[in-house]
Amino acid sequence: HKVLFDLGVVSTTEPFQKLYNQGMILSFAYQDARGATVAVDQAEEVADGEFRHKDSGEPLTRVVAKMSKTLKNVVNPDDVIHNFGADTLRLYEMYMGPLADPKPWNTKDVAGVHRFLNRVWRLVVPKEEGVDLRPNLRTEQAADPALERLLHRTVHKVTGDIDKLAFNTAIAAMIVWVNEATKAQDALSRSQIARFLGVLNPFAPHLTEELWSRLGLPGDASLAVWPEVDPAQLVDDDVELVVQVLGKLRGRIVVPNGSADADVLAAAREAVAEHLTGKTIVKEIVVPGRLVNFVVK
Repeated sequence: HKVLFDLGVVSTTEPFQKLYNQGMILSFAYQDARGATVAVDQAEEVADGEFRHKDSGEPLTRVVAKMSKTLKNVVNPDDVIHNFGADTLRLYEMYMGPLADPKPWNTKDVAGVHRFLNRVWRLVVPKEEGVDLRPNLRTEQAADPALERLLHRTVHKVTGDIDKLAFNTAIAAMIVWVNEATKAQDALSRSQIARFLGVLNPFAPHLTEELWSRLGLPGDASLAVWPEVDPAQLVDDDVELVVQVLGKLRGRIVVPNGSADADVLAAAREAVAEHLTGKTIVKEIVVPGRLVNFVVK
């Protein structure tokens, strides 16, 4: 790039502000009692977590190692795509752990990510033969308040995590929302599923574009405006506060968010009444949204 800058082809000396080193994706290998490595095709699992050499019957220990042809532990992406689809492969790689950490590949865990995508599919397409769209998604309906609030929090979480390259926690947040949406799928609205598909699209583009089309939404999911977050939906109706006496935890209270200090103190006194009996309250400290502390003598 610097050569191109010297030649006047580009206008900047350095196009990147930061180099982010991704962690290596590792695989499993096996070792015998001497510490010698054994190829994967020479090991077999005889019980949960117990492995032996196929020929000698010698106990083996499973370890994490680099993928190599010698150990025959290389994972062929084509095989994963054939069995589970490209979206599952993409999603699993991002869900394995923090981007900068080395991570062992475990094909058994791929199935879990695949089941998640299947649940997303079933939010839109029912199991019944010949039905390509759930009835509640054919027209717009009132949004379920609890699901709506969780969706705003999910969009907020995913947006922030993408900026931080924390893809694994972004996916975890989407899994939580899908689990709740599955429980209340008849109350799911077109607007809610459309916004969810919008944030899932960078992670699973093929699935989301297909569902986007089935819903009859305009354009492509990848080109849609990123869902907006209502700050009011990020605030809890109730908050839990720690109640302390002389700095020591003595109880907890749950009060409506934004309660007046007088109401908070009344609830706190009742919660720790036994620790205040026979004592004089010298000072009452309220830290909004966090704690109440009584200074007594």
